[in-house]
Amino acid sequence: MKYKGLLSAVLSALFAVLLSVSQGCGTSRDGAVDPRYSDEIAKWHADRIERLKSPTGWLSLAGLYWLKPGENTFGTDPANAIVFPAGKGPAIMGTIIVEGANVRVKITPGVDVLHDGAPVDTLVLHHDQEEGIEPTVLSHGSLSWFPIERAGRLGIRVKDGESEALRLFTGIERFPVDRRWRIEGRLEPHDPPKTVEITSVLGDVTQEPSPGALVFEIGGKTYRLDPIAESGDDELFVVFSDATSGKETYGGGRFLGVSRPAEDGKVVIDFNKAYNPPCALSPYATCPLPPPQNHLPTAVRAGEKTYKKPGH
Repeated sequence: MKYKGLLSAVLSALFAVLLSVSQGCGTSRDGAVDPRYSDEIAKWHADRIERLKSPTGWLSLAGLYWLKPGENTFGTDPANAIVFPAGKGPAIMGTIIVEGANVRVKITPGVDVLHDGAPVDTLVLHHDQEEGIEPTVLSHGSLSWFPIERAGRLGIRVKDGESEALRLFTGIERFPVDRRWRIEGRLEPHDPPKTVEITSVLGDVTQEPSPGALVFEIGGKTYRLDPIAESGDDELFVVFSDATSGKETYGGGRFLGVSRPAEDGKVVIDFNKAYNPPCALSPYATCPLPPPQNHLPTAVRAGEKTYKKPGH
């Protein structure tokens, strides 16, 4: 009888090992994580934090101003059309002139404004949506600014490499890493091809190309998400919300990158890499919102939680 008990224990242990392997990378049913996988997610998140903390990252946003036709003065004087942070430069640094779709800048004589390290007097400016052309970035001290275009509107995005948001930033809280949220699925191509309607926080609506639906299971139930795919991108881009949105996570949903599928259509959807959109960090971002079909009725307790601004 004791040998029978020993055999039973061995078989039970073997079954547990096989189950762990089937779940991948040493993960047990209780969500225990192999250190290699935990380190992979930690590195991914650390790289993201470093990008946020860079002098030109999302935490450096210091203003967003929509341009009107004609002259738009800018500087630290509150009377300007574009108001720079106090103490960061002269009262009137120059004028941005909009003539139809064309934008140019004229700098006030004696004010030191640079583009690519060279002083600027007057210059044609390119916005961030011009194909094949980088936006024209101007700078003065810790400030930088450049034109953006959203749904036909032209604006100026201002960044400050010494912003309060950067100075006070201490990180973003996350759910514990859980390998069970690294889910294998498939890309089911749209037939015929279609676009996804995306609404931004500004209320602008665009049609974005979607190669298919990401199909996967959570707790035995099948779910679908429509990703966006831009030509040349290595990853599919997903904007989604779930039952934690507006509670444990940001109310405007979260972002997720998914590597393009293998030839057999298989994909890995790793919700441990779900992250906050820039709008969760700054009021000066123009983020897309999740389309209705990308709301998951279940709670995805993985990835980044709501960003808590210091002092709030």
